Amino acid sequence: MSAETFDLLDLQVMAHAFAAIAEEMGTVLVRGALSPNIRERRDSSCALFDARGAMVAQAAHIPVHLGAMPEAVRAVIARRPQPGDVFLLNDPFAGGSHLPDLTLVEAVAHEGRVAAFTAVRAHHADIGGMSPGSMPQGATELVQEGLVLPPVRLATQNGIMEDVMSILLANVRTPDERRGDMRAQLGACAAGRAGWRALVAREGIVRVQQAGQALMDYAERSAREALRAVGDRIGRAEDALEGDGVTEDDVRVVATVRQQNGRLVCDFTGSSPQVRGNVNAPLAVARAAAVFVLRTMLDDEVPMNDGIARAVEVIAPRGTVMNATWPSAVAAGNVELSQRMTDTLFAALADAGIDVPAQGQGTMNNVTFGGAGWTFYETLGGGQGASSRGPGPSAVHVGMSNTRNTPIESLEWSLPLRIDEYAIRRKTGGEGAARGGDGVVRRYRALERCTVTLLTERRRRSPRGAAGGAAGMPGRNSLNGKWLPAKCRVEMAPGDVLSIETPGGGGYGKAR
Repeated sequence: MSAETFDLLDLQVMAHAFAAIAEEMGTVLVRGALSPNIRERRDSSCALFDARGAMVAQAAHIPVHLGAMPEAVRAVIARRPQPGDVFLLNDPFAGGSHLPDLTLVEAVAHEGRVAAFTAVRAHHADIGGMSPGSMPQGATELVQEGLVLPPVRLATQNGIMEDVMSILLANVRTPDERRGDMRAQLGACAAGRAGWRALVAREGIVRVQQAGQALMDYAERSAREALRAVGDRIGRAEDALEGDGVTEDDVRVVATVRQQNGRLVCDFTGSSPQVRGNVNAPLAVARAAAVFVLRTMLDDEVPMNDGIARAVEVIAPRGTVMNATWPSAVAAGNVELSQRMTDTLFAALADAGIDVPAQGQGTMNNVTFGGAGWTFYETLGGGQGASSRGPGPSAVHVGMSNTRNTPIESLEWSLPLRIDEYAIRRKTGGEGAARGGDGVVRRYRALERCTVTLLTERRRRSPRGAAGGAAGMPGRNSLNGKWLPAKCRVEMAPGDVLSIETPGGGGYGKAR
């Protein structure tokens, strides 16, 4: 059956079939995981790839994970996987994003040959390094951030490579939790393999392969048509990160966007050179930001796959913060620089005359705790920017994040922490014809001595409004009422209270 015989109904049916496999992988993962970060917050992502390493479908998970995940599959393909092999990696310069994001890629066999790949990326609450939780403020080189894993075989058709697992578990602070989360990831890969094989058994290998290619071609055509409809436009914007974790100096983010022959060209030339701190990122994260921005310009019916990425070109000079070179530290680049890149790309689209929302909180508000035998990591929601469609929602994750919050009951049951307050931070969204969403306030009380690391943004600069709307209110961090910088590491004694107040989103349009 040739790809030309697929009509729109066929494509929709197959798109849902592929996406259902990825969603089932995610369900298996969160049900089997031990850590609150994966089980409750769902800081994880699953996707299905063809034999060439092109993404056929993804679950509705984390944009910064999924946009960068094709690099991981390509890195595994370069290692010549055998049918049934499962590779583990986290090296940002060999297919990873930042070290806590452990990625498993399984080579799925059909008639003795590799015919597809399942991939699962999950943020682990610790992967070693100089600071509990492996999100260290002040790191200046990659090895300080944790155990670095190039693509290595974790399992074959004969079972788990226990030597590799032993190396991993010997380098983390919470080995039992890590083993449980790793087994959940293996189970998710296996669920993807089973789902793909069931689809092949029902539809036939030729139809499945050609349907995947047809879906990617359809997504690419849709993306290019949407871009051509915009016309020949060019826009430029500039923003900054509030320090790199070593100094408070601004880190420039410059973006120029243009539509060129049905492609979205995102040029970051003019941005800061890579810095000493860990707000650097590998090029895969910049690509993820650009793909995310393009995806927001398309109809919801367009499937998310490699076809959309084909309509994007990213220019990021080597040695800049968004295309850093080894051995740069990158823990905060994946979470904070990715947010600022999307903010700046949207601002450049606005400069080109395209209607875009006001800026959202522009940060993931990374909070990491670590004590004797335990670690905990979470990100916090804030205000979304308002748009021409209406007000921005409050207390949500925005931009490159798509996680849930950690339920208070789960947190307090499993960790020596108590939540004194968790509430919407009222009147922090920007005024306008449509008001920006409000941030949140979350206050943690320590029950035992622990170390806390904060990697946050939008504490000095407010999220901007759009079309005459007012800016949102910036965030604030404090310990026992004393102000803390956006990026810091502090010690908490029993009874100490850490307060995180997240930014509000910008307003849209002039207030009546």
